[in-house]
Amino acid sequence: MARYFNGKEIELLAPAGTFEIFREVVKSRCDAVYFGGPVLNMRMMRKGYNLSHEEIVEALDIAHRLNKKVYITVNNLFSEEDVEEAREYLRFLDHARPDALIVQDMAVLELIREMELTVPIHASVMMNVHNLEMIHALRDLGVSRVVTSREMDLQTAKLLAQGSGMELEYFVHGDMCSVHGANCYFSSQVFGMSSNRGKCMKPCRWDYRIKRDGYVFPAEYPLAVKDMFMYEHLPELIESGITSFKIEGRMRDKEFMVSLANSYGEAIDRYIDDPLGFDRRVDSKELYKNRKRDFSTAYAFGRPGLSNINRRYEGTGKFYSTGKVFSTPTAERELSEERVEQLRERLAEAGRAPQGKPELAVRVNNMEQARVVLEQGVENLYLSGDVYEPDRPFTKKDIQELGALKGNTKLYLGMPRMMTELHFDMYDQLLGGERLPIDGLLVTNLGAIRRYRTSGYGMIGDANLNVYNHLSAGLYAGLGLTKLTVSPEMTLEHFTAFTSRCELPLEVVVHGTPALMYMEHDLVENTEVMEPIGQEDNRYVSNDVLVLKTDQGENPVYRDQYGRCHLLFAKELCYLPMLNEMSGLGISCFRIEGATYHADQLRGIIASYQNKLNGPDSGSGLLGGLQPVYAGFTLGSLQFN
Repeated sequence: MARYFNGKEIELLAPAGTFEIFREVVKSRCDAVYFGGPVLNMRMMRKGYNLSHEEIVEALDIAHRLNKKVYITVNNLFSEEDVEEAREYLRFLDHARPDALIVQDMAVLELIREMELTVPIHASVMMNVHNLEMIHALRDLGVSRVVTSREMDLQTAKLLAQGSGMELEYFVHGDMCSVHGANCYFSSQVFGMSSNRGKCMKPCRWDYRIKRDGYVFPAEYPLAVKDMFMYEHLPELIESGITSFKIEGRMRDKEFMVSLANSYGEAIDRYIDDPLGFDRRVDSKELYKNRKRDFSTAYAFGRPGLSNINRRYEGTGKFYSTGKVFSTPTAERELSEERVEQLRERLAEAGRAPQGKPELAVRVNNMEQARVVLEQGVENLYLSGDVYEPDRPFTKKDIQELGALKGNTKLYLGMPRMMTELHFDMYDQLLGGERLPIDGLLVTNLGAIRRYRTSGYGMIGDANLNVYNHLSAGLYAGLGLTKLTVSPEMTLEHFTAFTSRCELPLEVVVHGTPALMYMEHDLVENTEVMEPIGQEDNRYVSNDVLVLKTDQGENPVYRDQYGRCHLLFAKELCYLPMLNEMSGLGISCFRIEGATYHADQLRGIIASYQNKLNGPDSGSGLLGGLQPVYAGFTLGSLQFN
């Protein structure tokens, strides 16, 4: 089955959670179906879902006899243990011959190259593809289709399709997320359940209150977005050059999915047959009546703001056929002496003789912090590419001033996590002129790696590249990275297994309040349009900082220079007690995330880590006298085995 408009193919892509659902959905008015197999996909939370090996083979036979395509999701991050399982699974899939695999982890690309497999590859939405350079880089690596970032508007999609010639896939209906794809670490830090490994506990759906400037605002569910609904905008989707219209719903029931696929398929056919006479409203009321959440066009036509936030059934569990809510507000675990000792023992067992003294790195948000880092003689200084307000981005003059002061400190210029074509223009101009007094770049996305690998500046991979295994690390090394930051989601066992196998120099974030959620959604808007319902000071940060509050704690949220919001730890990550043992695992650099600290606070934290690295502990107790600035200390994902 194939549809064409002005000679261009259009595909309606429907999901199936089980073989029973697949058998019905594939007979609907879709052109292709996607589902997961028994392992290594992003829907591993629900028993009885996904297809067995035998069901995959039968499903492919059924679909191909109907002249329809099948895409199989192999779209989570792989641990070292998963890598070995993936070899056999990919060999089976290559033999079974689906029309493509949908993947997130770069390890799949490495395995396919290494094993000389020929199964086509599509880049998952979890690769968060959002600029032309990323598309070109993935094409160079053998990817034939890209699922675009959820935050991509249709005009940008049109430009990327025209500029790349790559097939683009776009979500048109279903459950969305308020956080940029693969940039949510909340679930892994609080539950040990990684959202990038198919086990998200959905803290975005918790009932929060917002506090700011000493007031409490009735935001209710400020991160819970509506379901995507592009049914009335099929002409705009087709005009944008998108190839595949993707419906979300691998957890949805059979009758709902069949009805949805038929409605969209019938509407596409009506538009192809008679575009001038096309009525957008046919079936629209019926779809609205049977909705699970309320509807939104999300980012298709620009930033949606508060109109994208859902109220319908939030907190009730009525979206899911199980009737259950994924989780309730849960506090970050407090660092405990017992767990620290367990970690030290396990890290020491897995370690080897340290290969030289590790360096220290600090990421900063402003010039005052940067000067503190230089005064302290820290080996590496990172200038943030996402600068939290009220600070402003580092200027060329700032960089030149720090370059003149840096001495033996290496100075790196950071980049924003999400880089649009405008951001590339800015960095091209800055880096393409007279050489800056910097030692390299802290890169955040595959597109930036491709763009600047021949710039003459060395490149370090930031944490949000989500490197979780030695194969993906090796691929990035081949692309020009000289050092990688370990995925912040690694549990203890995954951390020790990865570090023991990775040959590229590794960096670990060991202290501070890294971003747990990175989003285009502007939470500050709530405080500008709502009337407060009470007065209450923030407990751990100043009142001018927006805070998301539950009965389990308060998470500060900072807005950067591009209007994006970063939700941070409530507690401070602290690996100070384990530095010696981590050194034995070959970690070459320890990073402090210093963006939210005052100068004096940052100076004390740096001194504590330098003392630990330079010899016997100073002070007394587990943390050598280091006191928390915020709600306490936590071990993050290393709390979990």
